[in-house]
Amino acid sequence: MESTNPVSYTPSKKVIKKSTKKSTKKCDDKTENPEISVKTFGGTTDIREFGRTLSGNIINGDCIEELKKLEDNSIDCVITDPPYFIDKLDHKWSSEEIAADKKNSHIRHLPKGMKFDTSQVKKLYDYYLELARILMCKLKPGGYFLSFSSPRLYHAIAMSCEIAGFEIRDMINWVYTQSMPKGMSVAHIIDRMPDLTQDEKRRLIEEYKDFKTPQIKSCFEPICVAMKPIGRLTFIQNELQYKTGLLDFSQKVGENGDRVPANIITTEEWNEVYDKNFLVAKPTKVEKGETNTHITVKPVALMEHLIRLFSKEGALIVDPFLGSGTTAVACQNTKRRCIGIEINEEYYKISMERVNTIKNKQ
Repeated sequence: MESTNPVSYTPSKKVIKKSTKKSTKKCDDKTENPEISVKTFGGTTDIREFGRTLSGNIINGDCIEELKKLEDNSIDCVITDPPYFIDKLDHKWSSEEIAADKKNSHIRHLPKGMKFDTSQVKKLYDYYLELARILMCKLKPGGYFLSFSSPRLYHAIAMSCEIAGFEIRDMINWVYTQSMPKGMSVAHIIDRMPDLTQDEKRRLIEEYKDFKTPQIKSCFEPICVAMKPIGRLTFIQNELQYKTGLLDFSQKVGENGDRVPANIITTEEWNEVYDKNFLVAKPTKVEKGETNTHITVKPVALMEHLIRLFSKEGALIVDPFLGSGTTAVACQNTKRRCIGIEINEEYYKISMERVNTIKNKQ
């Protein structure tokens, strides 16, 4: 793919002071050593040089440390699916470790990622607040920070972004039907109650046969839409200054491609109303790749839609939790520059393979 350098533009000092006032106080984390000793894909080992071309740049490292090395006000948009800190699904998760661990829950046969733990929210909030504060410095004014989440943990994501200084502009719901019910029957618990006779157990099991633990089937993922404030600028002034903030409403949705973007998105055919108003192109069966072991792969079409809606061609998109590389793939397909950071070496290799496959076809 032909490389394209971004156009250099130096805004007035007056504009910078107004539009970045909230974030400059927190932009004091600088690396002492500018050289990065991490595995990379993209032909450079210095993150300061990343994102200058349309080539994919993938780093195998800790996003908290790597993001600090980027220039302030240099990112156009951040789109990511962060770790939820559920069981072993933290920021260092591995599909092999998850599959091998037989005791990651208080109920041995409970599917991975379903354990309810009140500490999840606090861990996620603390971690994401640190990340959001860094991104407040690195994003341009008017730049968007989109975070996938789960229904019961969304508030931790949104609050951490807001406390860090972002404006919560909306919540997009990615709706789907292909999901597993998570509520569990209590029959096996009743069967193990030692103080009941067999007849009493049978009666209780029959009485509560339709009752399950409080986890209804989840059919959507909320996406937190946070924006770095633009200060006293108008949206058009900020657009002319940074090329951020305004949304591209030419990105139509629906099965006929004639509906404006909404805060509901679906990537599967559902019913006439949803298909007509909210459908984004369906994912292909082969887009994930045969060797992709990541357990939360997002459809490429979904990521492409978000990237087109919240950024422009040539924009720098950053994904701090790249996973198996879907954001990088979508950026290449939409002519955006991308920096993807993935701490897990297994997924880092998958990301490189997926991006290389696209580059070899071009």
